[in-house]
Amino acid sequence: MIGGRIAARGLQRAAGGRDIFVTSNLRAIPSIDQLTQRPAFGALEAAYGRSATVDAFRAEAANVRMRLAAGEATGDLAALIEEGARARLAAALAPSLVRVINATGVIVHTNLGRAPLSDAAVARVTALATSYTNLEYDVTHGRRGHRDIHAERLLCRLTGAGAAVVVNNNAAATMLALAALAHGREVIISRGELVEIGGGFRVPDVMAQSGAVLREVGTTNRTRVADYAAAISERTAAILRVHPSNFTIEGFTERPALKDLTTMAARFNVPVVEDLGSGFFGLPAGIVALRDEPNAAASIAAGVALVMFSGDKLLGGPQAGILAGDVDTVSRIRRHPLMRALRAGKLTYAALEATLEDIVTGRATTTVPVLRMIALPLADIDRRAHALASSLSSAGLNVDVVDGYSTIGGGSAPGSTLPTKLVAIGLPAEKLEAALRTLNPPVIARIEDSRVVLDLRTVDPDLDHSLGDLISSASLSLLP
Repeated sequence: MIGGRIAARGLQRAAGGRDIFVTSNLRAIPSIDQLTQRPAFGALEAAYGRSATVDAFRAEAANVRMRLAAGEATGDLAALIEEGARARLAAALAPSLVRVINATGVIVHTNLGRAPLSDAAVARVTALATSYTNLEYDVTHGRRGHRDIHAERLLCRLTGAGAAVVVNNNAAATMLALAALAHGREVIISRGELVEIGGGFRVPDVMAQSGAVLREVGTTNRTRVADYAAAISERTAAILRVHPSNFTIEGFTERPALKDLTTMAARFNVPVVEDLGSGFFGLPAGIVALRDEPNAAASIAAGVALVMFSGDKLLGGPQAGILAGDVDTVSRIRRHPLMRALRAGKLTYAALEATLEDIVTGRATTTVPVLRMIALPLADIDRRAHALASSLSSAGLNVDVVDGYSTIGGGSAPGSTLPTKLVAIGLPAEKLEAALRTLNPPVIARIEDSRVVLDLRTVDPDLDHSLGDLISSASLSLLP
């Protein structure tokens, strides 16, 4: 029977008074050959391929067989198998990387993929992803070229460096620089800069992997130029300066000015290499959150031989590690064997160049999402927050607009905040926060003062209306 419809054989009363279900007729389950003749199989095969579809039907047929034996399956067995197979295929082949709405107010959110790309970057990636490119081809001379020249012209313009190369992230940039410049020799670093950032990335561990020998100077809170000078020997290959990125030390502290450090190092002919973490090239006056953030161009001007920074933090582009410095130093990096292992691909170059163009032309605070969010006026957030609150109130929710703070995130501008307006929802916080994560797309929020709060600074304005609908749907089961 292809339809697989069965009837129960009835109930029998056992001597002890227990109800015993008679074993269902397992022969009523249609065969795989029979199931492949049905329209549902053909539709799933077209979407997922024959092999995966057959495997899903076999697994679901076995599942229905167990449910029958347990007395849990009734009705059209073929339809049950088809429904289960469809769910199995959808779950097995669903992408694990999905879009989410970031309502946390953390602008460079490492767990959420850091910087969203600009429209120009997305357009450039799309155009180059669907065609061949001159990634390693010299179009002018008709011969093999070098991929590490891409984006170099723009990076040199922004930093003032003589040369620049791009690798896959800033941890790779730091390891490559140390391997190329200091393998088997000492690198001097302040104890106050032996940092660990997210994901267990520790500067001492990276130095060890590069083959460089760590030479600590100073103390956790105070290091002077004289401490560096006293540690220089014939084994010294470089001085490494590291931006703390995700913490601050306050109180009785001292850190030498970069110019004083490079001036001293030049007397000993020792290069200063600086890991800046973020790639920051300035914002309009009046945005005080980043007033103390180091700038790659300022570091080069101060005499640093090489700076390393991320492409997906304050620069606002794709994940990348950028090394910029004098021609001789960068040439040594280009020739190192690790350069090939850590190199960037064409899509990274495409997004990076488009982002850099917006920074060079001064458009970035309106076109690059990270910089636009940082520069967003409080009045704009306030207007959007009240509009969202009004919409949610109309849906029956208890909502307030309250003062709050956004953070830069991503190991940038530690301790700095930006004033914002938060939409606070008066429902059980843990349950609502969990419900928001089940939506499509998931909404990621935060909890403050026992309420879920939404910070629209990190939400694209075009999503405000759909965000309201999503929150309303997630809240239905939680309303009194």
